[in-house]
Amino acid sequence: MWNVPNVLTLLRIALIPVFVGVYYIDWQYSHVLAAAIFASAAITDWIDGYLARRMGLVTSFGAFLDPVADKLIVVVALIMLVETHGGVWLAVPAMVIIGREIVISALREWMSTIGSGQYVAVSFLGKVKTWAQMIAVVVLLLAQPEQRELFALGYLALYIAAVLTLWTMISYLQQAWPKFRDESKQ
Repeated sequence: MWNVPNVLTLLRIALIPVFVGVYYIDWQYSHVLAAAIFASAAITDWIDGYLARRMGLVTSFGAFLDPVADKLIVVVALIMLVETHGGVWLAVPAMVIIGREIVISALREWMSTIGSGQYVAVSFLGKVKTWAQMIAVVVLLLAQPEQRELFALGYLALYIAAVLTLWTMISYLQQAWPKFRDESKQ
């Protein structure tokens, strides 16, 4: 359980309160430091997965904790960004992303209880979705109100992430649909 990939995942979770504290500090460069902390967490997500596979250190604990760490930091960041910048244009994709994470987490839990967890394993497109979210959040954390182009880039990346979010959710639900039908027949 206490291998390097799992420790990196735990470190990502431990960075969340630091990230939040830095984001809200009244300092000229707090947004840059918060973006750097978030980006570091995103990079450790890739590193811990790579190390776990490369070194044969994949564990059940890591398989459980890694997606939890990703979801926690992204959801916290989205909530902070909506609170800071407000507006429907940020709230809608944030709601889509957060809602999807709740739906897929519940789906994975249910599928594992019926012994069909493999039907909702993380796909390549799910990984692309995660990286699109991470990039969008970093850009939006860096953007200042006067930097309209950077905000536009962040919003574009967030909307791409939201579309990928819906796409992957639909894909996972389609994969699980036969199990829903089987369960309803019993």
